[in-house]
Amino acid sequence: MLAEMLGDVANAAWPPIHNARVASLAALIHQFDRTQWLAPDAIGAQQDRQLAIVSRHLAAYVPAYRERLRAAGLDKRALDRTALADLPPLGRRDIQALGDAFFSAELPPSHGPTAMAQTSGSTGEPVRVARTMVNQLLWNAGTVRYHLWHEPDFRVPLCAIRASTVPAQAFPAWGGVTGQLFPTGPFLRINNDLDVARQIERIVEFGPATLIVYPNNLAAILDALEREGIGLPTIGRIRTIGETLQPDLRARAEQQLAPVRDCYSSEEVGYIAIECPTGGLYHVMAETVIVEVVDDAGRPCPEGEIGHVLVTDLHNHASPLIRYAIGDMAEVGPPCPCGRGQPTLRRIVGRTRNMLLTPDGRCAWPLTGFHDFATIAPVIQYQLIQHRIDAIEVRLVVASPLDDEQETALAALIRRSLGYRFALSFAYFPDRIPRGPNGKFEEFVNLVG
Repeated sequence: MLAEMLGDVANAAWPPIHNARVASLAALIHQFDRTQWLAPDAIGAQQDRQLAIVSRHLAAYVPAYRERLRAAGLDKRALDRTALADLPPLGRRDIQALGDAFFSAELPPSHGPTAMAQTSGSTGEPVRVARTMVNQLLWNAGTVRYHLWHEPDFRVPLCAIRASTVPAQAFPAWGGVTGQLFPTGPFLRINNDLDVARQIERIVEFGPATLIVYPNNLAAILDALEREGIGLPTIGRIRTIGETLQPDLRARAEQQLAPVRDCYSSEEVGYIAIECPTGGLYHVMAETVIVEVVDDAGRPCPEGEIGHVLVTDLHNHASPLIRYAIGDMAEVGPPCPCGRGQPTLRRIVGRTRNMLLTPDGRCAWPLTGFHDFATIAPVIQYQLIQHRIDAIEVRLVVASPLDDEQETALAALIRRSLGYRFALSFAYFPDRIPRGPNGKFEEFVNLVG
């Protein structure tokens, strides 16, 4: 596939030549093609080298991180993977408490500008993280890697169903970073708050060979197809994003539609792991992150054990995401038989949300409006429980009590985001919203069916 790469300099078709930013991306993709085959020890040595660099910068320009190192007795030595175990995990509440003190006062040359990423993850606790141009470049390279590993032909029609503020729209090419580098087929973008029945209509009209979709949205599509007794015969591949892909859903999708391939990512750190093209395990994106899986006592989990995921961003010089407790659980995997040297995860546990049902028959991904909660009220954690088809409980942990005006404004935002005037009831918790009986926390829980 790399031999077919496009250039953006006129009259230079072979070999392709690129202007500055696209050239950096093309070079990074070529490096990724080599670094994935390094031996595990060689990958680890390079991670230690980069970790020391980013840690020195953050210690110099983020006083809160410098104090974190000092408290752990790590302020006099270069940080490496061995020393990481002495640094307490960084939780979402820690980031919330730091506020603007979580951000670096200065960036290295060529790393700017920064952009803010806000996410609630699987815990319903919104955090804000500053990410640099280098972070975005690495994210783009990860996107292309995900395509390269799982797309045999970029010229096929592609449909992506994901969160968006724009209506469904078709384009002559995939666009984005992949379209800058490779010749591609047509592309259909669908907003995942579109009713599932209408999603299926658009898919049938467009006829994609590949479908990119959130797992819960995929489950709703499979339910609708089964009810109607129809299929989607053009789809040859499904690629899932944004949530945990449960084994039973994978098996069901592969039986009804097509093979499924998955990735593990977050708004805060980008791609964390991508499913192997051949081995079935998830390869940690070791060029950009260090992933630890630890038990309740903070000890490293051995192969085959499930534990808490801690992620260290090796290139974020704007926010110290070092040993970030992202709120997910994963199982440690063995060396992959494919020969790639990156560490592996066998599976990711958690990070699943339910679909919203409305009295008018709509079934869609629940957009809650959480990005704007902070403009109305000091929300620390939230959870929405759909108890009836027309009624939702809003559970909140807040920094200070809400007055009637704030509660009314928050209710209006939630109703507007969900697309229906649900009856909303508010329940407040002093410190943390309880997890479910399975130990997981979902920011939206559908108890209707």
